[in-house]
Formats: sequence, C-alpha cells, structure tokens
Amino acid sequence: MDLGIKGKRALVTASSKGLGRGCALALAEAGVDLVLNARGAEALEATAEEIRTSYGVEVTAVAADIVSEEGRAQVLEAAGQVDILVTNAGGPPPGMWTDWEREDFIQALDANMLTPIALMKAQLPGMIEQGWGRVVNITSQSVKSPIGVLGLSNSARAGLTGYVAGTARQVAPHGVVINNLLPGIHDTDRAASLDGAVVKQQGITMEEAREARMANIPAHAYGTAEAFGQTCAFMCSAHAAFMIGQNVLLDGGAFNSTF
Repeated sequence: MDLGIKGKRALVTASSKGLGRGCALALAEAGVDLVLNARGAEALEATAEEIRTSYGVEVTAVAADIVSEEGRAQVLEAAGQVDILVTNAGGPPPGMWTDWEREDFIQALDANMLTPIALMKAQLPGMIEQGWGRVVNITSQSVKSPIGVLGLSNSARAGLTGYVAGTARQVAPHGVVINNLLPGIHDTDRAASLDGAVVKQQGITMEEAREARMANIPAHAYGTAEAFGQTCAFMCSAHAAFMIGQNVLLDGGAFNSTF
C-alpha cells in the first residue's frame, strides 16, 4: 500500500533501538525523510546509516537527551518544522507503591508526559499552518490495563492520554491527526529489563520468565519492533485522516475487553 507520505519529514524520538527504531524504519520504507534522536550517539548513528543505505532517504541524527530542555531545544532546532512527529521515551523502572516518592513521579512525568506535550506544542502550530500533520505518541497498554509494578508509567502515560484526548479534537479541523499507539510486550531491551527483574525476584531463568509472560498473552508470543513500526507508519499515513484521538492497542490480545 502506498501510504501517501513519500517526501514528508518526520521526527522520531528514542529511535536508535526498539520500537522507535521500528517506526523509523517503516517510515523510511514509505519514503519519509527522518530526524532521529537518542541519547547514545553510536547506536543512533548506526541506525541512521542503515536507513540511509537501505532506503535512500535523508536522515539527520541528533544525539541528545530529549527529556532535558537543552537536549529538546537541540533536537527541535535540527528538525525544524516536520510533517510527522513520533514521540517515544523509555519507561520508568518497575517497583512497588512503597518505593516511589514525589521526585520519582516528577521524573516519570517529565519523560513520559511533559516531554511529548512539549514536542507537540513546538510542532503543532506549523502543522496547523500547513494544513497537514500526523502525531503518534508511543505510550503503553498500561493506560488501558494498569500494571501494578509499573505505577510510575501508569500514572504518567495516563496523563498524556488525557491531554491527547482533548488536544486531538482541537487540531483535527486543521488536518492535524494525533493518536496514541499502545504496545504490550515486544521483544526489545525494555522487555529484557522487565523479564530480568522477574528473574531476580523469583529466582528463575530468563527463558522461564519469558514463557510465563507469553502464557498470559493470547497470541503466545512477544510482538516485534518491525510489525509495530508498520502500524505506526499507517497511523502517520494519508489514510489515517479520520482516526482522531484514538488509543491503538498492539498487545497480542492481552487486554481482555469487548469494547
């Protein structure tokens, strides 16, 4: 399918690895020029070079901490006005409600709520002016089905979801489309970290931890970054103009609901 976005320009944050990288690859396959961001320069440049070589699109790589004001300003200056914005950031660490203090919540909000909002505020005016734009925020299945040990993530991402619900409907008349993409467990470094915590807590092997998690997923598998990226690319496409303020689950059926 021709996604109708060849020649568009996209900013994808946290895109050197995992789900962000999957999104960047899929957009590049659709002919989109990219501004990629991550903190680690080596992995970021490797991804950028792979995309340049494979798809022949223009790729600008900016190694910076998108959560910091300085890093965000650096990324936005390099990006300029984009047509497509994909926000992504690593989730806060797991734990118990007894572990978290005010500062832990502030850090989670900065990374997983306030940073995406700041990026949208920077890019939405230009999208509105040009009459076309796409924003996809990578959040989590936890906004639909909270995960006890991920209370920091549950809280911050739920706040972003509420912001998007209102904002998406305010900018829709101007041809600007905002949606959220909610991953369940995917075979990424984040999954390895979560499974590693289970290994340490329960004294089991990594294979046993993965098998136990997969047993609770109807698809009996972890998702892949590649398939996730293709879904993201469709949500950024010309065909998604009537999809406004939605929360799209990619969780292998783990969230059990009729609606």
